[in-house]
Amino acid sequence: MFVLGVDTATAVTSVAVGTEEGPCASVDVRHERAHAELLAPSVRWVLDQAGVEPSSLAGIAVGTGPGLFTGLRVGVSSAKALAQAWKLPMVGVPSLDLVAFAHRHAARTICATIDARRGEVFAALYRHAPLGIQRITRYAVMRPDRLAAELEARREDVLLCGEGVLRYAPEFERICQELGGSAQATPSAGCLVELALPRFHREQTSRPLDVTPMYLRRPDIDPSVERRLAAGRPGRPGGAAAATGA
Repeated sequence: MFVLGVDTATAVTSVAVGTEEGPCASVDVRHERAHAELLAPSVRWVLDQAGVEPSSLAGIAVGTGPGLFTGLRVGVSSAKALAQAWKLPMVGVPSLDLVAFAHRHAARTICATIDARRGEVFAALYRHAPLGIQRITRYAVMRPDRLAAELEARREDVLLCGEGVLRYAPEFERICQELGGSAQATPSAGCLVELALPRFHREQTSRPLDVTPMYLRRPDIDPSVERRLAAGRPGRPGGAAAATGA
């Protein structure tokens, strides 16, 4: 079963195609203001590298955030457009889950973060589970000092990971001797495919129109950018416009 995964919740455009045996092809490109330009060529490239035609896909998985508004809007809208054009079901997975899933072998509580800008981070806590990870708190947006204080009050060993932690490292280093590194700091489309595959097998999928982004706060975006995004949703990669555990 081939599944295409797309996540654009951060400055990284991450795209992968994979099966139960693992990823077949993936690409991660960091360019904060070029999600719309990068996404279609990235989808086309991973499909070509994997030798997979859209007709062979079982579905499309997409990271639903929370994340940066413009990138998240591009990724979710584009994935929905492809699913509609190719008549495929979808699975939406929160992007914080992907950051935590990359650290699923940790024996301690995992605090996954995404840089939310404006002096804030998106965050949630997870614990190891037999088939992946289990979220134990709600998804939240808060100042780094508040998150550090809440973690300190828990009085337990916590692995802090994600770009939110790296961006505000001085706030967290005083309460944690080890922070997650940069290699797994952003949501991975490879993790997304791995998390989504069991849901496709169980037919726990969504129609494209039912998949929505998770913003957590009001968008900070120029209305003209929003209008361009709404007008330029891609229909296919070659077009002009272009649990929480298993």
